[in-house]
Amino acid sequence: MSTITKKEIVDRIAEATQTAHATTKAIIQRFLEETVAELAKGNRLELRDFGVFETKARAARTAQNPKTLERVRVPAKRVVKFKMGRLMKQKLDSQLSKQ
Repeated sequence: MSTITKKEIVDRIAEATQTAHATTKAIIQRFLEETVAELAKGNRLELRDFGVFETKARAARTAQNPKTLERVRVPAKRVVKFKMGRLMKQKLDSQLSKQ
Protein backbone atom coordinates (compact mmCIF):
# COMPACT_ATOMS: atom_id res chain seq x y z
CA MET A 1 0.00 0.00 0.00
CA SER A 2 1.46 3.37 -0.97
CA THR A 3 0.66 6.91 0.09
CA ILE A 4 -0.68 9.38 -2.47
CA THR A 5 -0.11 13.08 -1.77
CA LYS A 6 -2.21 16.08 -2.71
CA LYS A 7 0.51 17.06 -5.21
CA GLU A 8 0.19 13.71 -6.99
CA ILE A 9 -3.59 14.07 -7.18
CA VAL A 10 -3.22 17.60 -8.53
CA ASP A 11 -0.76 16.36 -11.16
CA ARG A 12 -3.08 13.54 -12.25
CA ILE A 13 -6.17 15.76 -12.49
CA ALA A 14 -4.30 18.56 -14.29
CA GLU A 15 -3.02 16.09 -16.86
CA ALA A 16 -6.36 14.31 -17.33
CA THR A 17 -8.30 17.56 -17.75
CA GLN A 18 -5.62 19.45 -19.70
CA THR A 19 -5.83 22.21 -17.10
CA ALA A 20 -2.98 24.32 -15.76
CA HIS A 21 -1.34 22.83 -12.69
CA ALA A 22 -1.79 26.06 -10.69
CA THR A 23 -5.50 26.24 -11.53
CA THR A 24 -6.08 22.62 -10.57
CA LYS A 25 -4.18 23.07 -7.32
CA ALA A 26 -6.22 26.19 -6.45
CA ILE A 27 -9.52 24.39 -7.12
CA ILE A 28 -8.58 21.37 -5.03
CA GLN A 29 -7.30 23.57 -2.19
CA ARG A 30 -10.53 25.60 -2.24
CA PHE A 31 -12.59 22.38 -2.15
CA LEU A 32 -10.66 21.19 0.89
CA GLU A 33 -11.06 24.56 2.63
CA GLU A 34 -14.83 24.54 2.00
CA THR A 35 -15.05 20.97 3.31
CA VAL A 36 -13.26 21.92 6.53
CA ALA A 37 -15.35 25.10 6.93
CA GLU A 38 -18.65 23.24 6.58
CA LEU A 39 -17.60 20.49 8.99
CA ALA A 40 -16.44 23.16 11.47
CA LYS A 41 -19.95 24.65 11.33
CA GLY A 42 -21.34 21.23 12.24
CA ASN A 43 -22.81 20.63 8.79
CA ARG A 44 -22.97 17.25 7.09
CA LEU A 45 -21.18 17.00 3.72
CA GLU A 46 -22.73 14.52 1.31
CA LEU A 47 -20.97 13.66 -1.94
CA ARG A 48 -23.35 11.34 -3.79
CA ASP A 49 -21.92 7.88 -4.49
CA PHE A 50 -18.61 8.87 -2.84
CA GLY A 51 -19.61 9.20 0.79
CA VAL A 52 -20.74 11.35 3.69
CA PHE A 53 -18.60 13.34 6.12
CA GLU A 54 -20.13 14.42 9.41
CA THR A 55 -18.96 15.45 12.84
CA LYS A 56 -19.77 13.59 16.03
CA ALA A 57 -19.24 14.66 19.62
CA ARG A 58 -17.06 12.47 21.80
CA ALA A 59 -17.72 12.70 25.52
CA ALA A 60 -14.94 13.39 28.01
CA ARG A 61 -13.54 10.25 29.55
CA THR A 62 -10.81 8.83 31.71
CA ALA A 63 -8.19 6.75 29.93
CA GLN A 64 -5.09 4.93 31.05
CA ASN A 65 -1.54 5.39 29.81
CA PRO A 66 -0.54 1.82 28.85
CA LYS A 67 3.12 2.42 29.67
CA THR A 68 2.78 3.97 33.13
CA LEU A 69 -0.78 2.83 33.95
CA GLU A 70 -1.46 6.42 35.03
CA ARG A 71 -5.07 7.60 34.72
CA VAL A 72 -5.43 10.46 32.25
CA ARG A 73 -8.40 12.76 31.67
CA VAL A 74 -9.32 12.99 27.96
CA PRO A 75 -11.43 16.07 27.20
CA ALA A 76 -14.59 16.05 25.09
CA LYS A 77 -14.00 16.72 21.40
CA ARG A 78 -15.56 16.61 17.97
CA VAL A 79 -14.35 14.07 15.43
CA VAL A 80 -15.07 13.60 11.74
CA LYS A 81 -16.77 10.38 10.68
CA PHE A 82 -16.87 9.15 7.09
CA LYS A 83 -19.34 6.69 5.64
CA MET A 84 -18.48 5.51 2.16
CA GLY A 85 -20.97 5.77 -0.65
CA ARG A 86 -22.30 3.15 -3.03
CA LEU A 87 -19.72 3.51 -5.82
CA MET A 88 -16.75 3.52 -3.45
CA LYS A 89 -18.10 0.46 -1.66
CA GLN A 90 -18.56 -1.37 -4.97
CA LYS A 91 -15.04 -0.46 -6.14
CA LEU A 92 -13.42 -1.54 -2.87
CA ASP A 93 -15.43 -4.77 -2.77
CA SER A 94 -14.47 -5.60 -6.37
CA GLN A 95 -10.78 -4.98 -5.58
CA LEU A 96 -11.04 -7.28 -2.55
CA SER A 97 -12.51 -10.10 -4.62
CA LYS A 98 -9.60 -9.82 -7.14
CA GLN A 99 -7.00 -10.47 -4.44
